[in-house]
Amino acid sequence: RLTLFELFGFKVHVDASWLLLAVLIVWSLAEGYFPQVLPGLAGATYFWMGIAGLIGLGFSIVVHELAHSLVARRFDMPIRGITLFVFGGVAEMTEEPTSAKGELLMAIAGPAMSLAVAVGFALLAGLGGDSEWAAPAVAVADYLAFINGILALFNLVPAFPLDGGRVLRAVLWGWKGDIVWATRIAATAGGLFGFMLIAYGLLLAIQGNIIGGIWLFVLGLFLRAAAVGAVGQIVTRSVLSGQPVHRFMRRDPVAVAPDLSLDRLVDDYFYRHYYKNVPVAEGDRLLGSVRLEAIAAVERERWPWTTVGTVMDPLTPATVTDPDADAAAALEQMRRTGQSRLLVARDDRLIGVLSLKDLLDFLSVRLDLDAAARR
Repeated sequence: RLTLFELFGFKVHVDASWLLLAVLIVWSLAEGYFPQVLPGLAGATYFWMGIAGLIGLGFSIVVHELAHSLVARRFDMPIRGITLFVFGGVAEMTEEPTSAKGELLMAIAGPAMSLAVAVGFALLAGLGGDSEWAAPAVAVADYLAFINGILALFNLVPAFPLDGGRVLRAVLWGWKGDIVWATRIAATAGGLFGFMLIAYGLLLAIQGNIIGGIWLFVLGLFLRAAAVGAVGQIVTRSVLSGQPVHRFMRRDPVAVAPDLSLDRLVDDYFYRHYYKNVPVAEGDRLLGSVRLEAIAAVERERWPWTTVGTVMDPLTPATVTDPDADAAAALEQMRRTGQSRLLVARDDRLIGVLSLKDLLDFLSVRLDLDAAARR
């Protein structure tokens, strides 16, 4: 993805998939929508109207997600940034909401902003004159007023992860005080709505509207997958939250010295223990870790006289966690950084290693036991 700019402390990114959406929007507006609502103009005029519609839509999505982000910040919910992607945009919240009230206000902030933007564009269209040069601008403003109204209404559908689904979850959460139960209900609604979009998309495709049908079909698949993922994420957090890292870490981990040669490292450690990332320590002092990829990047002929210290990765906050840290936070750290193993250290002293596999094995056993208890 590409970072576009920063707004009120939030970085705004654009995902590569947004380019597909951008092309489809400009093409559909320039070739279909604007020639129907305002016939008789030059092709170049329609093209620039399509570009203006795309820019206005991008602005609308950014301010919609910005409204979410500003309210989330007010309630201490960290937002990593705003990303435009093929299905619109998302405010990247790194943690679950801290309260039902916070989620409710955050959820309704986006549709409220979209309605305000719709009213703003409608007023601009109403102020437009009757001159020939103003007609394209009025048509674009009318389109943006309409699309923002649709954006607000669509997002208010009570189906998670749409804003309306978050409102539903917040209400249920506030009623029962159980965010896992509330998420399951809201996500079930999201899955059903996604199935409805899939079915309607297939119907449109059969009737000849291939592009519209495919779009709704894929959107329905996305909503269903997001709903299932939300349940998995909240259940995982509920199981691991409050559990210390030292409960799951492997104690007395294998570590290597920085002056060890790469051939000895491969033969005595990687082949023997089947690790792909080994801590590097000098005495009790943790220095970093050495990855299998770093060794593979060195020619085999150089392994006997190349030391671990020359290819190791130094310690960074992304690769280290504290033994008393929350296991749910450690799992989020792995997800955010792409690490499958975290070094557990205190005062630069290696204590253990936390692996993604160990966390997932625990989750699997816990969920199986919970499922058996419910039966």
